[in-house]
Amino acid sequence: MRPVRIFTALTTLLLATTGCAAVAAANPEPESPVRPITACGDLVRGFALPGATTHVTSAAVVPATATDPEYCGVRGYVEPAVRFELRLPTKTYAGRYLQYGCGGFCGVITPPAFADCGLPHGGDVAVAATDGGHVGTTPTVVDDGSWGAHDQAARDDFEFRAPHVVSRASKAIIQAFYGSPPRKSYFTGCSDGGREGLLLAQRYPADFDGIDAGAPANYWGPLLGEYQTWLARANTAADGSPVLTAAKLPALHNAVLAACDRLDGLTDGQLDDPRACRFDPATLTCAGADTPSCLTPAQVAVVRKLYSPPTDAHGTLLYPGGQQPGSELSWAGWIIATPETGGFAFARSLADNYLRYLGYPIGAPASTVDTFAFTRREFDRLTPVGVRYDALSLDLSAFHRRGGKLVLWHGWADEAIPPAGTLDYYQRLTGGHAQDWVRLFMVPSLYHCGGGTTLTEFDPLQQLVAWVERGTTPTVVTATGRDADGNVTRTRPVFAYPRRAVYDGTGSVDDAANFRPAPPASPVRDVVHWAGEYLYAIPGPVAR
Repeated sequence: MRPVRIFTALTTLLLATTGCAAVAAANPEPESPVRPITACGDLVRGFALPGATTHVTSAAVVPATATDPEYCGVRGYVEPAVRFELRLPTKTYAGRYLQYGCGGFCGVITPPAFADCGLPHGGDVAVAATDGGHVGTTPTVVDDGSWGAHDQAARDDFEFRAPHVVSRASKAIIQAFYGSPPRKSYFTGCSDGGREGLLLAQRYPADFDGIDAGAPANYWGPLLGEYQTWLARANTAADGSPVLTAAKLPALHNAVLAACDRLDGLTDGQLDDPRACRFDPATLTCAGADTPSCLTPAQVAVVRKLYSPPTDAHGTLLYPGGQQPGSELSWAGWIIATPETGGFAFARSLADNYLRYLGYPIGAPASTVDTFAFTRREFDRLTPVGVRYDALSLDLSAFHRRGGKLVLWHGWADEAIPPAGTLDYYQRLTGGHAQDWVRLFMVPSLYHCGGGTTLTEFDPLQQLVAWVERGTTPTVVTATGRDADGNVTRTRPVFAYPRRAVYDGTGSVDDAANFRPAPPASPVRDVVHWAGEYLYAIPGPVAR
């Protein structure tokens, strides 16, 4: 597990330059750029927005580079402390606004990347990002929750307010700079950014025309309080040491592939739907000495526990999913501490910070990873604050009525957020059937928001923009695999769920062109019955 990949997965996630080539293809004529009507420096002032008083603290023209257009770089904050960065192209803007979500517990502004929607110089989109209303202070920043121990305003901003007020502030500044608001607005994010996307669709349906929500952490309270704690505790021995070590993961992963790779009809190093895999880790039990090629009985028990959702003593599920077969190599760093991650596991750090500082009302008794009890009582004790973060409402009717489009996606090998939760939410939302306003894409072998064994990148933003602006419903998005040097090693079509990709029998299995869509191999039954089913009916707070 490379620390850079983990940090990327926890921060704003997938802020690599994105493209809108699908829009350009549908409209080959370049769109006329919108010119500024005022000087960049004149934006340094206040914007008296009701409930979102905004202060621009700096604004300066940044020269064009080989990759970015010339732009007006704006920095500021929405009271009390929601910091943001907004980049306004000076020569190439075409009327679109793109806002990025943040990851983990946020706490840092990752510079927003420009997206090229077809103009000669790129950067035809105004882009923005925020820190979520606070500044993280730990070495990795985004796993720090101490800022929320005694500050309810900071909690409010991170829980639900920050992405909404930044959208309002950015649009007001865009109007001041160009003379009109953006004609189309988009939001993209993964992990907490995916949660923010769903939160915006549910609670602020007028903010965005299109939302791209990857691996959404929308089951926030149970995810941080129950599931990450479960991951940490499952692999902790009585003396505090890890039971399962990173050295065992290659053999475990190879055994999973040997048992299950062929089940999808193609032996290609990935599990297209790991739910079909019935791998028993006991087949790797050491017959003699403990070596990296086998598992001790205690390690077998840990692997079984990781593959399972957290439960109480009565078997009640406390979260709707567990690790999927095929995800094993990604456990290093997230579940298992490694030298590359500073000797700690991110699941433990996130869970402990949440339980100590963020998961309970200010002043109420808190908990820790090591003292938390997996009981229904503790589950319910996390709920009053958890529902403020959660984005579980099934009522997206206002977003739908406005013509909003939603793209959900998740990696099948996600080590941080089980894909079963997204599948459960999608089936509850749609009945498991594709709708005219929401699509779900499930990506084989993809880790949390990026990285993986065979497929490492997935970005449906092009398809989302084409859907909103051209009415082109997304039915397929191509996933890409790259090696450590950035070379493309595989492309594979990912069809809108529940359709799957099937090899047509000719050509390379690493070429997306050689696959066709097929119906699901078995009926879709993705609803999970668990302790938090009542959470879908609880509306979250809304700040105007």
